[in-house]
Amino acid sequence: MKSQLLALLKKDAFFKKKVMLSSGKESDYYIDVRRVSLTSQGLFLISSLLWERIRRDNCAVIGGPTLGADPIVGGICVCAYQSGKNMHAFLIRKTPKKHGQQKMIEGKELSPGTKAVILDDVATSGGSLIHSLNVLKEHDIEVSRAYTVIDRQEGAAEALASHGCPLDALFTPADFL
Repeated sequence: MKSQLLALLKKDAFFKKKVMLSSGKESDYYIDVRRVSLTSQGLFLISSLLWERIRRDNCAVIGGPTLGADPIVGGICVCAYQSGKNMHAFLIRKTPKKHGQQKMIEGKELSPGTKAVILDDVATSGGSLIHSLNVLKEHDIEVSRAYTVIDRQEGAAEALASHGCPLDALFTPADFL
């Protein structure tokens, strides 16, 4: 499955061109994982591969920053259910919702002490994952690990490690370049 996913990412999501990343860094390539995670085949492959890793963690919930994590957390919940585990998911907003309950965390209400893992589609500096980690810590949620489809190896793993949260990735730039 991993080789199938890599082939799909190379074909549909990998672009060799100068781009500005959300981290503010300029890059000679871009990997738009959403072009794959928003397809049935791509979401199945990503979710299955990540679920095989996440299922070893003793976590009750999974989630991450909206928008990159949105389809993936849903796909992983389906994989978990098919494996006999009723997994709950959450999404972290960049800013609180302006109406309704004005939440930063969407999904089932999380109780203090809940064990979680976070994920995102791509990690560069780790800013989105660290934002999620900080929001969860404010709610006393215990995050044991972060997962990503692609770690661009530009500081995310080190930044998360400094917060006591290891990063696990399916792919790195070496798989594409």
